[in-house]
Amino acid sequence: MKEKVAKKYSELFEGNPMIVRSPGRINIIGEHTDYNDGFVLPAAIDKAAYIAISLRDDDEIHLAAADLNETFSISVNDLKPVGDTSWPNFILGAAAQFPKRGIPLKGFNAVLMSDVPMGAGLSSSAAIECATTFALNELLQTNLDRITMVKMAQKAEHEYAGVMCGIMDQFASMMGKKDHVIKLDCRTLEYEYVPFKLKGLKILLLNTNVKHSLASSEYNTRRKECEQAVAWVKEHEQQVNSLRDVTEEILDKYVLPKDTLVDKRSRFVVQEINRLLKSCEDLQRGDLQALGNKMFTTHAGLSKMYEVSCKELDYLVDFVKKYDAVIGARMMGGGFGGCTINLVKEEAVDELIAAIRPAYEKETGLPLTYYIDSPENGTEII
Repeated sequence: MKEKVAKKYSELFEGNPMIVRSPGRINIIGEHTDYNDGFVLPAAIDKAAYIAISLRDDDEIHLAAADLNETFSISVNDLKPVGDTSWPNFILGAAAQFPKRGIPLKGFNAVLMSDVPMGAGLSSSAAIECATTFALNELLQTNLDRITMVKMAQKAEHEYAGVMCGIMDQFASMMGKKDHVIKLDCRTLEYEYVPFKLKGLKILLLNTNVKHSLASSEYNTRRKECEQAVAWVKEHEQQVNSLRDVTEEILDKYVLPKDTLVDKRSRFVVQEINRLLKSCEDLQRGDLQALGNKMFTTHAGLSKMYEVSCKELDYLVDFVKKYDAVIGARMMGGGFGGCTINLVKEEAVDELIAAIRPAYEKETGLPLTYYIDSPENGTEII
């Protein structure tokens, strides 16, 4: 990829560019916990966005997306989101954060390439935002720390892509570490690296290739249901500010008697936060089988309690349960489509794909695509 993006840059522009790589991400466990002040357990992966970039002598920004064979230009003084195509917004949104911090922005040339699959829930947009932020920090010599750059990349997503995401995607992309996951506290942004040695296992992502229209409306509904549970608890326990502060006993007392649906939603989140903390203990012991069992339990909760799965995701998880070589599987991401994440014994990956692809396509009429990933370093100059 490095050679390809450099070659494309030399075809379009003059000069010697800096090349920055910023990865996509997976989340091992901890779903819908981020906006409840809980923990998440992401890892950067070995698929990434690559940006070849150098400053110009004027105020113009010239961009090229090599994979799409598209170009885009704008002046630094006219920075704003563009409506007709999405990819420039990820770069422009990141660039726009520098003037907001009082840092003068210069014009620049940039060529983008990426092998992070789009629309698979692997945070292809966060990878581009982090790559751009990191590269401009170097070129403008602003000496920003990585956590500051994570927050800038998140703002780019909010302001230019119009997606009010949590912090996990950008954090994992910027802060990833090879053969580790990141235990990230979404309340404080404190984090620690937990070893994730795969020992004969592969991370296999199976893409349903479906995105149900329910995704965004139901996401907002789930947030409101969680907030309602917290409000009811807070009437009695003033110190409670989010589901992070709540136990199942507290739910039994103050939420279950009022509304069984709100109880079911919030109970999943409380259980999932605890499950993640226990998963970190499993990883510290190197017990991947115990982690895998928790992944299956998480999927059951996402499907039956939080109700953000769909028949395609459930089909994939139910299918792989029959295989001893699959030690854990669950839907990953917001829900209603996207990928399942599977921990599979390395020698069985090909056999599993050969069995599941035709079965899924026969069942759903949709193609099944797959990706094999491993935990990799976060954003870096290459």
